Amino acid sequence: QVQLVESGGGLVQDGGSLRLSCAASGSIFSIRSMGWYRQATGKQRELVAAITRGGLTNYADSVKDRFTISRDNAKNTVYLQMDSLKPEDTAVYYCNVGVVTIPHGISNYWGQGTQVTVSS
Repeated sequence: QVQLVESGGGLVQDGGSLRLSCAASGSIFSIRSMGWYRQATGKQRELVAAITRGGLTNYADSVKDRFTISRDNAKNTVYLQMDSLKPEDTAVYYCNVGVVTIPHGISNYWGQGTQVTVSS
């Protein structure tokens, strides 16, 4: 079993900052890619940012130069630093982690979601 625990969401004003964390625990052999998705009310879930085990990153165009994804492999944790937040960033944010377990191989796991609300 693998558990993901997210933290760091909340209410912030336009232009503010928040930092999300997602820690993985359980029967983990290794972790491959880690990422953050978000889903606004009435919209589909979309990729925000992703990072490989080696540190290569990928961002949605809408968050480039404002958000920074990072990870601590020793702690099995992924972070999302969100700066210059805008009201359109309001959504539930989910972490997604590719975990290798023995003997099941690689599987994707989702966090429980954390609400980020940006007020204008």
